[in-house]
Amino acid sequence: MRHCVYFAGLVMTGVALAATADIDRRTLNNGQLVLEDIPEIPQQIADDLRRYQNVRSAGALDWTADGKSLYVSTRFGDVPQLHRVDAPAGTRTQLTFFDEPIGGVSRRPGASELIFSMDAGGSEFAQLFMLDPASGESRMLTDGKSRNGGVSWNRDGSLIAYVSTRRNGAANDIWVMNPDEPEAARIALEAPDGSAWGGADFSSDGQQLLVGNYVSINDSRIHLLNLGTGERRLLAGGEASPSANSPVAFDAEGKGFWLVTDAGSEHGRLAWQSLEPGSTPEIVTGDIEWSVEGVAISDDRRRGAFTVNEDGFSRLYLIDLGTRGYAAVEGLPTGVAGGLEFSPDGSRLAMTLNTPKTPSDSFVLALGEEALAYGTIERWTYSEVGGLDTAAFIDPALVRYPTFDGRQIPAWVYRPAGQGPFPVIISIHGGPEGQSRPTFSSTTQMWLQKLGAAVIFPNVRGSDGYGKSYLKLDNGMLREDSVRDIGALLDWVATQPDLDSERVAVIGGSYGGYMVLASAVHYSDRLRAAVDIVGISNFVTFLENTQDYRRDLRRVEYGDERDPAMRAHLEKISPLNNVERITVPMFVVQGQNDPRVPVTEAEQVVAALRSRDQSVWYMNALNEGHGYRKKENQDLYQQAVVLFFRQHLL
Repeated sequence: MRHCVYFAGLVMTGVALAATADIDRRTLNNGQLVLEDIPEIPQQIADDLRRYQNVRSAGALDWTADGKSLYVSTRFGDVPQLHRVDAPAGTRTQLTFFDEPIGGVSRRPGASELIFSMDAGGSEFAQLFMLDPASGESRMLTDGKSRNGGVSWNRDGSLIAYVSTRRNGAANDIWVMNPDEPEAARIALEAPDGSAWGGADFSSDGQQLLVGNYVSINDSRIHLLNLGTGERRLLAGGEASPSANSPVAFDAEGKGFWLVTDAGSEHGRLAWQSLEPGSTPEIVTGDIEWSVEGVAISDDRRRGAFTVNEDGFSRLYLIDLGTRGYAAVEGLPTGVAGGLEFSPDGSRLAMTLNTPKTPSDSFVLALGEEALAYGTIERWTYSEVGGLDTAAFIDPALVRYPTFDGRQIPAWVYRPAGQGPFPVIISIHGGPEGQSRPTFSSTTQMWLQKLGAAVIFPNVRGSDGYGKSYLKLDNGMLREDSVRDIGALLDWVATQPDLDSERVAVIGGSYGGYMVLASAVHYSDRLRAAVDIVGISNFVTFLENTQDYRRDLRRVEYGDERDPAMRAHLEKISPLNNVERITVPMFVVQGQNDPRVPVTEAEQVVAALRSRDQSVWYMNALNEGHGYRKKENQDLYQQAVVLFFRQHLL
């Protein structure tokens, strides 16, 4: 069966090659960005968008060893790099100067050295590096070939646990390493191929590691790993009664641990559990009706902080880990918070805050002597917004619209100034377990101001943030029910007098790209334009060609293509096999090095559309992966999207 699919792909490629002479192909950005059948972008569009494309952000990463300065990630060149900020509104001092964006950053306990991750060309095969922030010198710790990340330090900074595919490329094993002797790194937990494991926290004596095992969004487990013997013991979750469980940290006494669990609930709740065999979680935040997200624990393990996702907005809480009392922090900007980091002495809490009108910036909350006491919050970074007037930016409205089975689907609706009816851009998130939230987007504000279009972000079934039952509503055979939610949204748009149901476009990336293609299959007669970004065009070829280390994890969500009945279903619903039903102009955007949704997913749907003389623009960045991270590529992509919408939507 696989050979038949592959042969069909060769035939399709032959069709594309036969038509090569008719393709208008050119390259930009030193040959790294390939554009096919995309018209020249007028200079006026580039000029109009320039300020929107020069908005920055600055996310909090970690504290310096003395707790006086903050490390942040921000971009002053082409990609985000590591910077240090020494005071509120202080100058951002750049510390790294690489051609690729840096990833996670973690400071060595009691020292100034930092470990950061970085890949090449969007491949996501990240390597770990040790950085001396004083000299700017760095050295690679990993092998330069495998995929590495998820660093956790032990208490004295002599050892890290991290995840690596070094053994065979398919397994996400847990390794331990003394960063001063990287050649002596060893496997602490040998994971089955395709499974996902990660270390969360070392015990005080360094002999045990709290580890998580991710099976699916609804099934994750916590184990206690003995680093000396390799033995592990299941602490929470399991096959008999699946639930989502995320380890946080050991408690101060080492007799138990903190976790987030949805066992017995629709939402994830903060809990404590004894390490004694047979123990079960003791729920701490049972009276909070939304999911706990990020959790931070102070170095002395006496106080904590956590955020709760309340219908898309974040609410921050402080908690006394001794008494388990907690209280919400008042006076924070209304938006989305993350990146919580206590200073080494526990007197301050750093975080990243984002609102619909302001990009992500770093803030610091002063804390009192008592665990629940706090003072003022100070803004440490003021990211540039390209000279734009943020007062003119538009806030979204949260609506719920009815769908085919009577459910109410949440969506964020941005309406431009003035009177309608406005053209509509529907932006569909990926995941599929993602969630559209009321965060700042210069792209959204650009569409509102420059296109005069309303923008809608639906959270169709399968989205996170609304309980585990909602998450399961699109699994396996139910996949196209989420597409029907887009049809219901089109129905809702038609009932809104200020929205123009005759001028609607869809855009989305990754799984959202599949949703765009599927929407074009089912609703081409109701759409004007569609933009597919690194999207899945055929679930079978996607599952066969996605990277080995993630294939089994995706099978849990989409279905196992090796099962004949599931394979037949996946083939039936895949947009590539229904391409004759797509009549709407299509723009396909891809990164050549994408490890998640391989470039072949884009190539085959572009070839199929062209074979039917269907209008399709194609953009492929040879130095990118799952989405564009380099500013020069992002800028041209955004300009091309605006041109596409102007030609086909407006």
